[in-house]
Amino acid sequence: MNDRGAAAERLAEQHLCAAGLRVLARNYQCRLGEIDLVCSEGDVLVFVEVRQRRSERYGGAAGSITAAKRLRILSAARHYLMRLGREPACRFDVVLLRGVTRQIEWIRSAFEA
Repeated sequence: MNDRGAAAERLAEQHLCAAGLRVLARNYQCRLGEIDLVCSEGDVLVFVEVRQRRSERYGGAAGSITAAKRLRILSAARHYLMRLGREPACRFDVVLLRGVTRQIEWIRSAFEA
């Protein structure tokens, strides 16, 4: 990951923690994919994808989460859940950082398994 990506993930993490989420894992990786942040919000396990784009051209940050990317996130989430040995309530959120000012948009339940 490059420095810009790491900085974007730190900003997203700070934003989510300020909103009451607790970070359980950062950059969880398996051979099937990667999850930027794994958090908990109460009893809900939250898998978070962080995307940053300087411009809205070509769909911007939100448009960069393709069907293939979602599939890799879902696969990595299943792998994470297998390690837990139980399956809590889960959701998939997206944190978008837009433009040079890094305006944050948090989309809860951005997609489903």
